[in-house]
Amino acid sequence: MTTTTTNPYLAGEYAPVRSELTEHDLEISGALPDWLDGRYLRNGPNPIADVDPDTYNWFTGDGMVHGIRLAGGKALWYRNRWVDSGAVAGRLGRRAPSEEGRSFLHGTGANTNVIGWQGRTLALVEAGLACADLSEELDTLDVCDFDGTIRGGYTAHPIEDPETGELHAISYNFGRGDTVQYSVIGTDGRARRTVDITVGGSPMMHAFSLTRSSVIVYDLPVTFDTRAAVSRAVPGPLRPLAALALGAIIGRVPMPGPMAHRLPRNGSGPLPYRWDPGYRPRVGIMPRDGGDADVVWIDVDPCYVYHPMNAHDVDGRVVVDLVVHDRTFDDDRRGPTEGGQHLERWTLDPAARVCKREMLWDASVEFPRIDERYLTAAHTDGWVVGSDTTELFGGLLGRVPATGGEPTVRRFGADVSLGEFVFVPSSTTASQADGALLGLVTDRREASTRLAVLDAQTLEDIASIALPQQVPAGFHGNWLPTT
Repeated sequence: MTTTTTNPYLAGEYAPVRSELTEHDLEISGALPDWLDGRYLRNGPNPIADVDPDTYNWFTGDGMVHGIRLAGGKALWYRNRWVDSGAVAGRLGRRAPSEEGRSFLHGTGANTNVIGWQGRTLALVEAGLACADLSEELDTLDVCDFDGTIRGGYTAHPIEDPETGELHAISYNFGRGDTVQYSVIGTDGRARRTVDITVGGSPMMHAFSLTRSSVIVYDLPVTFDTRAAVSRAVPGPLRPLAALALGAIIGRVPMPGPMAHRLPRNGSGPLPYRWDPGYRPRVGIMPRDGGDADVVWIDVDPCYVYHPMNAHDVDGRVVVDLVVHDRTFDDDRRGPTEGGQHLERWTLDPAARVCKREMLWDASVEFPRIDERYLTAAHTDGWVVGSDTTELFGGLLGRVPATGGEPTVRRFGADVSLGEFVFVPSSTTASQADGALLGLVTDRREASTRLAVLDAQTLEDIASIALPQQVPAGFHGNWLPTT
C-alpha cells in the first residue's frame, strides 16, 4: 500500500486503509434520535495494491464501502469491506462473482456510490464496469446486472422515482459508439424499458436529471481519451498506431466487448477521459416515454456537471439546480481539481432552445442533496459541502433555500474535510428539512473520522459517533433505513 507519495489522492485524508474491520458498540457523543434505525453507508476508492502515484487517478481506485449501523439510540457496528472484483478477491483469498458477459469492462470493483433499493444494497460504478449486490454486512454477493437485463454496465447515479419506486438511469461506456442508454428498472428488478440516445461522441456522463415528464441528458466536453486508454494496455512502440485505430472507432460505432476487456488494469494507469475543448456542449430533454428522435438539444457554454441537485417542470420548461464546474480533467488528470465549481440554476426552454443560467451560491461546493422524497418535483431546501477557497472538500456545509435566499452556513474549521451529507426525514410524513443530516467528518490533524448527525435546519450537532479508523475521503453515501 502506498503511504509516501506526491499524489494528493493517496495521502492525508485520502490515504487508503489497509484492512477490513468490524467494530461493535461505537462511542457516541450526544443522543441519537430513536427514529434513526438503519445503516449509513459510504463508498469510495481504496486501492488494495500499490499504484503508480504519477498516473493514479482518484476515480480508478478499488471500491470500499464503509458502514455504520444505528438503532435504538445506539451505534451497533462499523464495518468496511472492499467490493470484490477479480483483482481484489484474489489478493484477499476469496472468490469474486464472475463478470464475464455481465459488464463491458473488467477491473476495478464498484467504487462510486452505494444505495438501498427494493430491499437490496447496491454498490454502483459507471463507464461499463460491474456494479455489485452486497449483503447487510457489506460482503459482495454477486454482480448486479438486473437479472441479465442490463449487461453493458450501469451508472453510479440512478434516480428512484418517489412515486413508482422504479429506478431510472443513463449509462455510458466508450464501447457504445455515439450513444448512451436510458433505462427504467421495474420494481421486479428487471429493465422494463431501454432507449439508446445519440450523443456527440463518447462523453463521460456521470449523472443525469429526471422530472415527472422528462429525462435530462448532459452531453458535455469530457470525452474518452484514446491515448490514455492504450497506455494502460499496449506496449510503448505500438501505442501511436493503437491510439489512431481506437480514435477511428470510439464515439462512432459500437466496440466489441472482448477488445475492451484488454484495456483496464485496475487503477494502474490514467483515467481514460479528459477535457475536450473541441466537443460541442449541450443538454438534451427527452420525454420519459419518448425516443432518440424526440430529444430536444440545447447548446450551453463549455462546462462540466458531475452532480445535479434536482429538477422539476415549470410551465413547459425544466428547472435544474446543479453544481457546475468550469472544467475538469484538463491540466490535472489525477482528480477534479480545476476549481470553479458553484451551485447554479438552469432554466431549460425546449421551445426556444435556450438555457438561462443563474448563480445560486458562489461558494466552492459539491455533493448537492435534497430530501429525496421530492426528487422530480419542487424542493424547498438543498445541502452542499465545500470550502471558502477553491479546495474541493473543505470544512464548509451549507443549507441552500430553493427560493434563492441566503444559505445557512456552518464552518467546521480549516483542518477538517467533510464528506457528502445525506438528509434523513424524522418520519415518513415530516415536512421538508424536518430531520437530520448524516455525513463523515475527518479531522486532518488527528487523522480521525466521525459520523456527524446534525439538525438539518440549523446544522448544529445532535450526535457524533467516533469511528475506529480514518475513513479515506471518497464519493457517495446514503442512509438505508431498516425495512
